[in-house]
Formats: sequence, C-alpha cells, structure tokens
Amino acid sequence: MNKHVQGAGLALLGAALVLAASAAGYRVGEAQGLAALRTDLGHRFDLFGATAEGQVERLAHAPALLQLHPAVMALFKPPRLAGPDAGVQQLLRELNARQGSLAMFVADPRGTVLATSHTVGADDGRLGEDISARPYYLQALAGRPGRHFSVGSTVTEPGYYFSHPLYEGPRVVGVAVVKVSLAAVALALPLLGTPALLVDANDVVIQATDPRWLYRTLRPLSLDTDVDLELTGMYGQRRLGRFPLALQLPWGTPGSDVEQLIPPAAASASAADPAAPDAAGGLLVRGRALPGLDWRLLVMADLAPVRAQARAGAGLAGLASALLLAAALVGLQRRRASQQRRQTQQHLQRLNAELEQTVARRTAALTAANHDLRREVAVREQAEATLREAQDELVQAAKLAVLGQLSTGITHELAQPLGGIRTLAGNAREFIRRGDLDGAHGNLALVDQLVERMGGIIHPFKAFARKSPVAPEPVPVGAALKSALFLLDQRLRAAQVQLRCQPPLDAPAAQMPMAWCNRNRLEQVLINLVGNAVDAMAEAPRRLLQIDAWQEDSRDGQRVCIRIADSGPGLPPKVLAGLFTPFFTTKPAGSGLGLGLVISRGIARDYGGDLVATSLAEGGAVFTLSLPPAPAGQALA
Repeated sequence: MNKHVQGAGLALLGAALVLAASAAGYRVGEAQGLAALRTDLGHRFDLFGATAEGQVERLAHAPALLQLHPAVMALFKPPRLAGPDAGVQQLLRELNARQGSLAMFVADPRGTVLATSHTVGADDGRLGEDISARPYYLQALAGRPGRHFSVGSTVTEPGYYFSHPLYEGPRVVGVAVVKVSLAAVALALPLLGTPALLVDANDVVIQATDPRWLYRTLRPLSLDTDVDLELTGMYGQRRLGRFPLALQLPWGTPGSDVEQLIPPAAASASAADPAAPDAAGGLLVRGRALPGLDWRLLVMADLAPVRAQARAGAGLAGLASALLLAAALVGLQRRRASQQRRQTQQHLQRLNAELEQTVARRTAALTAANHDLRREVAVREQAEATLREAQDELVQAAKLAVLGQLSTGITHELAQPLGGIRTLAGNAREFIRRGDLDGAHGNLALVDQLVERMGGIIHPFKAFARKSPVAPEPVPVGAALKSALFLLDQRLRAAQVQLRCQPPLDAPAAQMPMAWCNRNRLEQVLINLVGNAVDAMAEAPRRLLQIDAWQEDSRDGQRVCIRIADSGPGLPPKVLAGLFTPFFTTKPAGSGLGLGLVISRGIARDYGGDLVATSLAEGGAVFTLSLPPAPAGQALA
C-alpha cells in the first residue's frame, strides 16, 4: 500500500514539474516570437519610410524655385493682366511634366489661382479656383513653407501639397504650390506584406492596404476639429467614419516605434464590422511617426504564428522535462539491470574469443593473398620495364628511319664542300711544288673553313641520331625548331614550301617559350610533323607551312603550344578518326608504316602533354603539340 501511495505521489510531482516547464517554455517562446516580429516590422518600417520620404520629399523645394522666375513674379505687379499669362502657363506645364508632379500653380494673397500647369480637371490647381481655406495656403501666406495632405476640391485624387511664400521685398505677394502624387506610396504600402495603414496628423487614415479603411479616424474627433475639416475640405465631401479597432498608441518622437497588443477577445469583439482585420489569435499593432512628414505608419501583425511558436516552446519544454524525469527513472532501474549486464559481459567475452579465432584465420588468408599480389606486381613491373625498353627502341628506330629519308639531303650538302676541298688540295700541292708557300697557306685555310662547314652539317645529324636519355629538361622551343628545320632544309627547298614562323626563328630567346621535355625527342616529333606537312602539300598549288609557338593558360594550368598548319587538302573525317591508330597511313605502300604520329603522341604524353589534329574548313591540316612549361628557376642543361 505504501509503495502505491509513494508511486502516486511521485507521478503527481512529475506532472507538476512538466506543467511548470511547459508554462515557462510558453512564456519564453512568446517573448522570442514577439522580439523577432518587432525586429522584422522595424526593418519594414525603415524600408517604407525611406521610400515614402524619397517619393514625397523630392519635390519639397520645387515651389520655392518659382521665386527665381521673373515671369512668375511679374503676375503680382501692376498692371494686372485680364487673363492668364500664356508664357507662365507654359512654364508651369513644362516644370510640372519634367519633375513628375500632379499640378503646379500660384495664387495671389486672396487665394485665387492666377496660373497653373493644368487647365482642365486640376482640382485645387484649376485656374481661378479659391484655395484660401486650404491649410497649406494659409501656412505659406503666413510666411512659412507649408505641407499638407488633402483631397482635391473637384478631382478626388488625394495628394500631398507643398507650398512656399513668394516675396516682394519683405512682403508676401503670393503663394507657389506643388501637388505630389501618392500613387508610389500607395503601391509601396502592400509591399510591407502585412495589413498596414497611413494616418495624418488628425489620425485619419489616408492610405491603407484595405480600401475599406480609408478616411476613417482612429479616435473620436472633437467638434471644433470636425468643423475645421469641413471648412478646409481636406477630405473632400467624404464622411469620416471610425476605424473598427480601438487603438490608443502613445506616439512619441518621429522615428521611434510604439505598439499596442490587442488580445483575441478584443479582436473578436470588433469582428462585427465587415472592415475589421482578421485576427483570431490577437494582433500586434506597431506604429512609427515618419520623419519629415506629418504621417504615421501603422502595421497590424497577426499573433497566431507567435502563439503557435509559444505552444511549440511549451511542448518542447514539457518534453525536455519529461525526458529528464525519464532519465531519473532510468537511473533508478540501473541497480536492477546490473546482474543483466554481468551476464551480457560474459556472453560478450565468449563472442570475443570466437571473433579472435575468426580474425586469425582471415589474417592468414589475407597474408597469402598479399604474397600472391606482390608476386603479380613484380611480374607486371618487369613487363612494364620491357615495354618501356621496346618503346625506346621503337622511337630510336623511327629516328633512324627519318635519317634514312634525309640521307639524300646530307649527300647533297656534303658534295659541294668535298669538291671544293679536292680542288683546293690539288692547288696547294702545285703551289708547294713551285715554292709558293703563301699561296699554299691560303688554299689550306679555305680547306679548313670547308671542313668546319661540313662539321656544322654533320653535327645536327649526329645529335639527332644518338640515343638520348628520356629525362625531362628545359628545352628552348626556338632552338628545337631551328634544328628540325635545318635537317629538313633540302626537302623544304625541293618541295618549294613557303615557311612562316611566329615568333620568327631569329627572334630573341625571351620571346620563345621554354618547354619541359627532352630536346632530342621534341626535335623528332617536329621533324615528323613538318615532314608529314610537306608530303600533304605535294599536289597543292600553293605550299605554305605556318609554325606558331606560344605559352597559354588552360584548365590544366600553363601549357607551351606549337601549332603546325599546312595548305594541303586537309583531313577527311574518316582519316581524322583513325589518324593516331597504329599502322594507319594514307601514304602509298612502302612510304610509311603508320607509326610516326602514334610515336609522336606517345612522346608528348610521356612528358605530360598531348598532340591533337584538326582540319580547316578552307583546307589544310593543323597539328597542335602541347607540353608543360619549364619550371621557374630551372637553368638550361
């Protein structure tokens, strides 16, 4: 029995704690929701205030500027004209159209409009209209700038009037007025995203998101105020009603915010009026007096989301407290679970022993598999080394094949200096026989020059033919191009090929890029590409070979590019598709194996570059070789 009573008491205490936590969570959630709502409404106030002030205040200075127009001031000097001054009328129309106002007019000290920008339907600005009762006119006539909201006397479009006295010496001789449209303000009001209204100094609604709220008062007007508004005609012939909500906001200084919380009961009581705002969860009415204007902006935010957030906070707080209580109950159950934990621990120990045995078996199998994998890796590394050696031999064989093709040119280049040496040697023997040692010495000097020339011809061929290491090094692209073109000089001359290089081959070294590759292999690629271009232009009426070299930025970083373009027939799509396939060739049988381009692309890719081919629409093939640039600070080998 005591245990049951104790359990019931603990249950009641737990329920009380959960309820208290829920109540505290509701208050915190409501406070946070109201704070967030106030901050959001404050931002909306700032945006709307800046918009309204910018749209209205931009023309506040316009009436004062009419004092500077002699034609306007001449209206108040005798003799007075019987009718309107056409020049002043035109001036006001132009100024009004230029500044985008509704109307612009001037009146004499009796309140009669003497000149206006409009002649038809311009309400207060109608020619001859009596505006002596208008507040903005009375303020300007008293010698101070006036501003006031008002509805026109004949056209019911509301506007904001700016007025300014016109002086002749110290005396006020007239009043200048500008009427500003409130259309932009009316369009900006719904952008607040919540029910909103704009009231003037008389607490009369002049703009609202709900048209049914227009020209309703927030408070009862006194008899004097009512009579004064009737006389001045500020709101036209409209009858002012009461706003459906009873609002009593403690207005302070302009720019400061005031608010009033309307509970759900008060909001429901005003629901009998069809124009009453829908606020089943209550309303937060927040207002601000706009700086520079005699207006006040009010927004009404529905508190239903705040109440929902508060209820969510209450639920979370209650849930958290319930979880804490549950945790306490779990602690009480730990003693009861200690025996079960010991049993579980013994069971886990058995499972651990079994797992260790399984791991030992799997480890042995993994060791054996790892041994097999190492053996396979060693075999593959040996195969790759063999493949690399075969590739190097293939590259060397391709170079020797190129030298074989160039042998005719070598023979031609060496034949002339050899003939000269034979002639000069014979002459030198004759000079010695005669005892003319000076003549013999001159001939031998010429022989020495011819030998030097033959060495200069043979040296590039020896350098190209040697089996060079494949390690990359900084390579001047200009020097490699010169060597390749020197070896192909006889073929280029024989084929009557016109050569263009950009930059020119004799350009300073600073204008030529520096590639990161092997010079001997780069020359091999260039010889192959230039030789193919010469072959492609064999039947072309015009043989032009264009070679360009530059360094550029790409998606893969900086690249050194060499572009070789010929004026041959180009590459058909079928040829272009198989161009880099081994043993694919378009040359006659016996003229090539179809491995030159494959080897050239392989060399480029070995150094991190590539070789691509395209065909021009107007004819001709283009091969572009790209290589990485030499690292900064690397010296030439």
